Amino acid sequence: MSLDVREAGRAAATPARPRREITTAFVVSRIAVLAVTAAILLYAVPPLVAAESWTALALLCAAAAAVACLYLTRRFVPAKYLVPGTVFLLAFQVFPVAYTVTTAFTNFGDGHRGSKAEAVTAIEAGSVRQAPGSPEYGLTPALRGEELVFLLVDPKTKQVSLGTADGLTPLAGAELGLTGKVVAAPGLTVLKAPEAAARAADISAMAVPTDGGLIKANGLSRAVEGRATLTYDAACDCVRGDGGTWAADEEQGYFVNARGEHLAQGWQVNVGLDNFARALTDRTISGYFLGVLGWNVIFALASVLGTFALGMAVALALHHPRMRGTKVYRIAVILPYAMPSFAMLLVWRDLFNRDFGLVNQMLGAHVDWLGEPGTARLGVILVNLWLGFPYMFLVTTGALQAIPRELTEAAAIDGATPWRAFRRVTLPLLLVALTPLLISSFAFNFNNFNAIALTTEGGPFPAASPQVGSTDLLITYTFRLAFGAGGAQFGFAAAISVFIFTIVALISAVAFRRTRKQEEVYA
Repeated sequence: MSLDVREAGRAAATPARPRREITTAFVVSRIAVLAVTAAILLYAVPPLVAAESWTALALLCAAAAAVACLYLTRRFVPAKYLVPGTVFLLAFQVFPVAYTVTTAFTNFGDGHRGSKAEAVTAIEAGSVRQAPGSPEYGLTPALRGEELVFLLVDPKTKQVSLGTADGLTPLAGAELGLTGKVVAAPGLTVLKAPEAAARAADISAMAVPTDGGLIKANGLSRAVEGRATLTYDAACDCVRGDGGTWAADEEQGYFVNARGEHLAQGWQVNVGLDNFARALTDRTISGYFLGVLGWNVIFALASVLGTFALGMAVALALHHPRMRGTKVYRIAVILPYAMPSFAMLLVWRDLFNRDFGLVNQMLGAHVDWLGEPGTARLGVILVNLWLGFPYMFLVTTGALQAIPRELTEAAAIDGATPWRAFRRVTLPLLLVALTPLLISSFAFNFNNFNAIALTTEGGPFPAASPQVGSTDLLITYTFRLAFGAGGAQFGFAAAISVFIFTIVALISAVAFRRTRKQEEVYA
């Protein structure tokens, strides 16, 4: 009887161990999530308060409170697992796509990066010219928290003043060095020479307003007071200066004069479908779109099918039961995958060099591999094949190990040849498992910027169309159009990115639909 009691007690105690393990996992996950939430609050709240972004601050605090309430209670267990994944999905997938789409409807880019008020400030500050006899100061850049400020020393009186975007105020307690520069100031962090040089652009753009004009930096150790030659007049919503008057054009985000000339600095506005219309109607862009798209599809398909075929062939060879030394072969095969791809692309570019490249030396030829359209396209496909097949080898090896050998043995017993058994049994089962990976590989190679930019840079370029090269993909073509000599045009780049996203999404949707039908057949 006592033995039965002990056995019953032991059996009753058995389920308690996994329950303790689950509780421990819950505690660890709660601590991790709450710690990350607290870190985000500590990082984000001060800048939001300083910028007076009360709406964003309220949303952040509400989200943090919801997370705290969720993870400090034992209820809603499924939500505890869903919330982190949903947050990462929104942060890394939904938000970038939504931001790209919204940017496509704006003129965001060089000269159009901020608001109209910021554009006016930049125009006035950039037009400051020193007048004869205007004051000069010794300049020491410093930080007040995260804010850049000027410490200005009057060379005659040695009086130190604090210059900010709000104006100039006397500063007490500052210490001057032997050279007359400020070496310490209460409540401020004086920037050393390397730190000031790193922020040279911010220092040059900053202007301190005074009664007589504006104080601007002239280098990193000197500042001068001058007057703005261009000033904004709110009554006419225009900029006036010695060169005339520039009226605000709200549709284009520029100040434009009567001759149609605009000031370099503009502001961000909504331009509707103008970026999409430009991509479709501008002959210098749309005239080459179909050709680039056709080569883009060929490149992506050749890369995916080539790497899959080669990787599968190697995996099948090493999967054979009579194969010996498979570990050594597998290490050798995955070496290209272990190398940094950007470095290998540069190495391959030199290997294909016409004059001293190893490929021509081994073949005893003098082929301009990257200088002719046909050989350049063949070259980038071969390079991508060498870089990509180890990945296909790895995933195919894993899928082969999941296929029972009894299936192929049964096919052999039924009289099927090895080729027929592979085509009817092994390959369909591999495709069921690997088709999603093949689709993602196609999407990756469709936008494989590095493979082209680091080998051919899109070339060779024909004389008739130096804007588009023979090996350009849509992504490299877009990059050259949007970030070429005309400066960065993020809105236009986003519009073409939407086109690329739509094309890849449609192809992927069709492929996934066929994959589901295939899974139903072999289920």
